[in-house]
Amino acid sequence: MLRLSRRSALLTAGAFGAAAVVGGCGTFPRPLMAADSQPENYPTVQALRFFGTELARLTDGRVRVDVYPSEQLGGQSDTLELAQLGGVDFIRINSAPLNVLVPETLVPSLPFLFRSIGHMRAAMDGAAGRRILGGLSRHGLIGLAFYDSGARSIYTVDRPVREPADMAGLKIRVQTSDLFVSMIEAMGGNATPMAYGEVYQGMVQGVIDGAENNFPSYESSRHFEVAPVYSLTRHVMAPEILAMSKRSWDKLSTSDRDAVRAAADASVPFMREIWDRQVIEARDLVGKAGVQIVDNVDRAAFSRLMQPIWRQYAATPDLQQLVEDIRNMESDND
Repeated sequence: MLRLSRRSALLTAGAFGAAAVVGGCGTFPRPLMAADSQPENYPTVQALRFFGTELARLTDGRVRVDVYPSEQLGGQSDTLELAQLGGVDFIRINSAPLNVLVPETLVPSLPFLFRSIGHMRAAMDGAAGRRILGGLSRHGLIGLAFYDSGARSIYTVDRPVREPADMAGLKIRVQTSDLFVSMIEAMGGNATPMAYGEVYQGMVQGVIDGAENNFPSYESSRHFEVAPVYSLTRHVMAPEILAMSKRSWDKLSTSDRDAVRAAADASVPFMREIWDRQVIEARDLVGKAGVQIVDNVDRAAFSRLMQPIWRQYAATPDLQQLVEDIRNMESDND
């Protein structure tokens, strides 16, 4: 049974007050609410705004969307709970908070599963992605689309990482995730869970030797100032998820549901274009700042170490088959 945090309970009360005025399948007297934890100009927030504009166009203004970025409606766990209860209509969420609820969402988070961003996009746009999104329906959510979150790589204070032996003795910050801890340990390093806001100082003080993230986060956090060696391990390419509350979905007409799906589909290439541009800009900025970008990484050697991780976190035959279907895709769409 779902148990709400105090913050979510308070938010739900206010949200249900607004939601109560939503009527049937006609014109909505209020815009639907879309929540994102990222700041105003982040690519996923821009994609949500595009989604809302497209949805209004497709429904002749009958269905409108207001976007609430920067955790205005709570953190990702809060808004997940709210969406399950119908207190928030749309959420953009990282796959990690969904892993316990929807085991299928673990699969795209598996390390070294994807060969490239093109491979990831092809998989998520195809049958594998539809199956993962379909798993959300068991938990009060309608999965609509995947947004990019880039390729995560290792960055360190003073040591390039080209092969597993280079990870020996390195204390690498990870988010609080059993999967990420297991991954770093399997790669040969020492995983150190730590709050994101503590990473910069942790590297300055020598508490950790490095961390892992995508280029835009590495640049915007200024981590490149204290960890100027960025090794392109590209170990995880897990996408973000756009989902709708099933309670809100059930209030829509068939034609409006079709419009929601069409608007979500249209927002994906829009988001990817912004994201790709941001990755290029961030990589260029850190390169000009003197960062050593290490591109001769033996990803195959790291990948071979991941078999126990895949077996542990994709433990059922269904999930193992999903992993194999993704691995066996022939086209990367690059």
